[in-house]
Order: sequence, then C-alpha cells, then structure tokens
Amino acid sequence: MEPADLLKLEERVLHALRRARARPLTAGELRQRLGPPPVEPADLAAALEALEQHGRVVRIKDDRYVLPLDADLVPGRIRINRQGKGFLQPDDPRLPEIVIPEHATGTALHEDRVLVRRIQRPKGLRPDTPEPVYGEVVRILERRRTQLVGTLQRSRHFYYVIPDDPRIPHDIYVPSPEAGGRTAQIGDKVVVALRDWPSREANPEGDIIEVLGRPDAPGVDMLAVLRQYQLPTAFPAAVRREAEAFGTRVRPEELRGRVDCRSQLVVTIDPDDARDFDDAISLQRLPDGRWKLWVHIADVSHYVRPGTALDEEARRRGNSTYLVDRVIPMLPEILSNELCSLKPGVDRLTKTVEFLLNPEGVVLQSRFYSAVIHSKRRLTYAEALAMIRRPPTDPVSRMLHDAHALAQKIRRRRFAQGALDLDFPEVKVRLDEQGRVARLETVVHDEAHQLIEEFMLLANEAAARRLRQLRRPALYRVHEPPDPARLEEYRQEVLSHNLPCGNLQKREELQRLLARLNQTPLGPALKVGLLRSLMRAQYATEPIGHFGLNKTDYTHFTSPIRRYADLIVHRALFDPRSLPPRVELEELAEHLSTMERNAADAERDSREVKLFAFLEQQLRTGPLEPYPALVTDVRNHGFFVDLPTLGLSGMVPLSRLKDDFYIFDPDRNELRGRRTRRRIKLGDTLQVVVARVDRFKKQLDFEPAPEPARKRGPSRRPSPVRPHQPQSPEPRGAKARNHKRDSHPRAARRQPPGHRQTSGAPRPGQGRPHRGNRRKR
Repeated sequence: MEPADLLKLEERVLHALRRARARPLTAGELRQRLGPPPVEPADLAAALEALEQHGRVVRIKDDRYVLPLDADLVPGRIRINRQGKGFLQPDDPRLPEIVIPEHATGTALHEDRVLVRRIQRPKGLRPDTPEPVYGEVVRILERRRTQLVGTLQRSRHFYYVIPDDPRIPHDIYVPSPEAGGRTAQIGDKVVVALRDWPSREANPEGDIIEVLGRPDAPGVDMLAVLRQYQLPTAFPAAVRREAEAFGTRVRPEELRGRVDCRSQLVVTIDPDDARDFDDAISLQRLPDGRWKLWVHIADVSHYVRPGTALDEEARRRGNSTYLVDRVIPMLPEILSNELCSLKPGVDRLTKTVEFLLNPEGVVLQSRFYSAVIHSKRRLTYAEALAMIRRPPTDPVSRMLHDAHALAQKIRRRRFAQGALDLDFPEVKVRLDEQGRVARLETVVHDEAHQLIEEFMLLANEAAARRLRQLRRPALYRVHEPPDPARLEEYRQEVLSHNLPCGNLQKREELQRLLARLNQTPLGPALKVGLLRSLMRAQYATEPIGHFGLNKTDYTHFTSPIRRYADLIVHRALFDPRSLPPRVELEELAEHLSTMERNAADAERDSREVKLFAFLEQQLRTGPLEPYPALVTDVRNHGFFVDLPTLGLSGMVPLSRLKDDFYIFDPDRNELRGRRTRRRIKLGDTLQVVVARVDRFKKQLDFEPAPEPARKRGPSRRPSPVRPHQPQSPEPRGAKARNHKRDSHPRAARRQPPGHRQTSGAPRPGQGRPHRGNRRKR
C-alpha cells in the first residue's frame, strides 16, 4: 500500500473508533465498520501497527483496539528533570501536563515518546484546590536517542560509562572499551549505542561505537556535545549541489510578479556576529499622520522547494543550532549567509507584510506579497541603540527614531492588553582562538531589541490571523495556560514571603505581581519561580493561542532561514497546495517542537562545557574571581544561588560558611547564624567564588568570597582552596543508593522557549528567535 493510501486508511480507522464511543473493537469488527471500499486484512494490520506505534490507538486484552483516552492512556513526549521527575507533554495540546514521579518513569529517557496511564487520586478535604495530574509510563513508543555520550570508567569486574546527561541516573554497562579499532582509556569521552533496556531494576547495557578522546583534549568538549545531540557536521553532497546551483545573485527573471521595494529605505538590525539576516524593516510617515511599515522576510521558499534534497535536510534538522563556538545551520551557508541573507547593497527576494497603522500604532490594514528589496544598511543592535539615543543626523537615524517611538507605543499597548513581561538579561560567552572563555558579556534587552521585537510580533500575529481567516492548514506557535496546581503552589510561596498575591489564574493579578516583583529585592528570585510554573511553547496545527503574549493568533513567520516552521508558514500563505496532508502536518509540528528543544539543550550544554572548564581552571591555577550572586532558594543544608554574570546556578553548602554556625528556620525559610545572628534568605545578594566543579553531575559549589584585606590591623587570610581533583565514582546501579543532593530549582524547571540560560529551558519570550542575543517566542 502506498504511504498516502495508508494515511487515508489510518484516518478511516480513527474515525471508526471514535464512532464506537469507547467500545473496544477487534480487527474483524473494525473491517466491518470501515465499510466500502473493502479493506484487505494485511492493509488493516499495517495501519493498526502504525497507529499503535505512534500512540494513536491502543491494543488491550483480547486483541481489541481503542482510542488511548478511552482507556485513560495519554501519548506524548516525556521530559525528565535532574531530580528524575518526569513531565508528559501530551500530543493533544488541549490536555494538561501530566506529572510522573521518578519511580513511575520506567525505562523512559528524556524526550522519549511514551504512553502514560493517568492516575486518579481522591480529591481529599479540599476538592476545589487545584492539584496536578499524575501518571505512570506504561510503554515506550519511540526512543528519542539510541546513542549517548559519557565518560568511560572501570570497577573491579567490568567497564561502565557515566552519561554526560545528568537526567540519566543509571550508568551504562559496556563489555569492551574498544571501538573501530581504537581502545578507549579510562576517563575518555565515548559514544555508546544503547541495547534494549527492558527493566528499570537493571542497569542499561550498550556498546562503545566511537572514542572521542580525553575530555581536556582540544575540541573534544564540543565534539561530545555534537554527538550527544546528534547534530550534523556537514551537508550531504546532493544538498550542496542543489544549493550551489542557484548561484550567488538574484537573476532578472526571478523578479517577475514581485513588488519592487528596492527604492525603500530598508535596514537590518542584528547581533554583531550574525551572518544570516532574515528580516529587514522600512518605515514611512504618511501625510495624514498614519504610518506605513514594511517587514521584509527572506524568501527561502523560492529556493527550498518541497521534495528536494534541500527541503528534506532542512526538515530533518528543523532549525539552526547556535553553539557557543559555531553554528549548525539549517540551510547550507551559500544560502543562509549569502543568497537568502538580506545583506546590504544587493538585491534580495522577500516575502513582505505591509502594515498601515494609525499614529498610536494600531494596525488598520495588512497585506502580504512577494517582493524584491535592496537593503541600504546593516546595523548591529549596539549601533542602532546609539542612533536612537542621540539626535538624528541622516535619513537612517531619523527613520530609527520614528520606528523607536512607534515601537514603544505598540509595546505599551501590548502589555496593557495582558502580555507578560518576562525579560531577563542574557550572558554571551566569547571564546579565544584556543576555544577558552575570553570574556563574558551581559546582553540587555534594550530599546533596539524592543524595536525589532515589536515589529516581528506584528508580522507573526498578522500571518496567523491571515491563515485562520483563510482556514488553511498550517503550523501555529501555541503556549498553553499554566497548570492551576503549579500556579497555586507558586502563589503560596510568594505569600510565605509576606508579599501580596491574588488569584494568579486571573491575568491582571499575574501582571500586578510581575510589576510588584520588579520593585522588590526578592523580585528576581521569585520571578525565576514564576517561570518554572509556566508551560513550554510548541508548534501545533490548531491556533489555540499564546498565553505569554496573550494573543489568540500567533505563529512563526519571520525566521525561515533558521526555522523550518516559518518556511511551512510561508508556503501556507503563498503556496498552500505544496503543504503535506494534515496528519503529516501534525507529525511535523511534533518533530519541530522536539528539534527546537534539542537545539536549546545543545546550546545550553555547549555554554556549560566552556564555563565549567573556565571555573575549573580558576580552581587549578587561580586567581579565584568573585562573582555577584542572588540567593534563589534556602535549604537546611545550604542555599542556592544564581550568578547573572555567568548565566549559571549553583549551591553554597553550609560547610562552606566559615564565619558562623548556621541554623535553618523552616518557618521563615532562612538560615540564621548562631553567634552573629546573620540571616540568609531568598533575594539576598553576596559575592561568591567557585569552590567545586562536578562535571559528572554538572553541579557547582560556591563559597562566600573572602573579604578584602583591611588597611589597618591584621588582615584575615582566606582559607585555602584545594585544587579540583576529579575522582572516579562508583558505578550507579539501579539498586544502589544514589545520594544525589537536590539540584538548583532553575536547573529542573521547565520553561517555554525563549529564555536561553545555561541551567534552564527556554521561556515564552516575546522577542524574535535567539541568534546570539535573539529570543525564541
């Protein structure tokens, strides 16, 4: 049976099961209910097998089939935090998140597709209090990864590999340290192919398939990240040939049917190290005081056609990945950095949305068309900000001043209409020629970023609204409302710090709290907790809305060079016949959401690898550099801190506090010195230095920085810091006691995309996708 015919049969089977109203059916009963045309038993068996593998139907006792929800089963993708707890994101975005305790995750690994049975718990004495939905994994539908990267170790009797991913609590037994004619040494980084893992009661087993080398050898750290996240390092020859065939210039015959916008004053504003310029803007004031705004987006769909090798490779990659030392592009650089990139001084093809706005920035009209532009200027964010902050002297700076004033009006209205202000500073790591950390830069979301952000949001919302009006199948960017139980738990935490907090399920109360947090020392720490309570944005085929932005219609339209979802949206707007069937579109939405998370994790890990090596070097050779830290959580064994200038989190154990003996007060959630009466509580700030780096668990310990020597009187010498001595830990068996200390809550939180920090997942950012200092939303 042809794939298209199989998809149609699968839809007929699902329709028949829906009409059965939760009654389980055998294969024979299904054949009778399918009706004409008659279905061959072999074809039905193939359709049922495919549906079962994808978790869309479930086979129960007596070989009967039923829809998963009718059996209280939910298919979806599981995400596991560093404490081992799982969170199921159901395939159906309308279903709530399901919490899976560590003991109920079975043999599921992070990002596996699984089938989960919902666990119904009694409501108790307070039935109206929101509670999370719990479940347990009953089946692994699809392994996200079958290969893992780790460090080879040896016990007295066998070899084992400690996975680099701290979310995998079990070590992997391997029979031999050899791979491809090369023998790994103890302590080497290796790639392991997992064998079948039937039971959590036993450690998984695998085979070493590649030896990467010593962890401190040049290039091995980033090679481990590439292998861990299965990031490709080159394009297939067929893809390169297709890309090179387009040449390096726009040909005259390609301009037919396009609106000529080459006379416009078009500029791009991007990070200083960006090369793939996929958006540009132009603004003009009309005689009646209204504005015309053009948002020009690179016309990738002109070059990347469905069914080509270019399209298949872009779809497989899903997005570009921006590691700390390199870019893994979605498209070959001859397209992403050249022919598609909206470089100044050359003609470029675009998909354009033209807005008519009133003087206050309200959209009165929008229209989409294909165009050709000739960008006049390439600006960095720093250059654009400097222009905005000084008097205008030329046409470009005058346009930027007008654009800034208009963008700020749009921004104020957006927040007044309920959008959430969740911006955090970001840290950019700059490397030297040897791949070591040279300096760290804090990137603030300033007015230049906000200018581009607001105009890109307008374009994304207009594209989604247009698609919904046309009733065309497409991909939408959706962000579900937070789980009420999580919000209530967070609300109780806020109240425990004597801060007023209303019902956070009401948007106005949530906004009021965010405004309050911006004015209190506790604010940054509590804001982290709010991010932890929010869901994660994803792609879907239904426009169910975006909670963080408070928009009914939202999609991704503005970054087709580095996001395949945007390319699909372009096709939906301009060439809907090129779209795949709806079933394939749903699978594509799930695939692209997964690849986006994969890229975010890889970007975070690449930063952590370099920063951990940077801090280890301080421990080995000094000097120990002090960093400002913010207390984000207090426990009886120490307190957790965020280091905003590093973009890292860690712990200060009580054993590292030398000035006093501290007692934990659970009622006030603070530590108190017995002699000095010094208090350490949420929101406090202090200077810390690194005290311990654990690469195996990806954990950091800090201690208070020594006070500078006084000019008079005896100086206090700081206690010596021992150089870091990595040890070979005992293998972690399924039955062995695993005394892991709690990781920092930021490391475990689940954030929506956009908030790129080294120890957390993305937030529901409002800016445009992060490239250097761009944001995902």
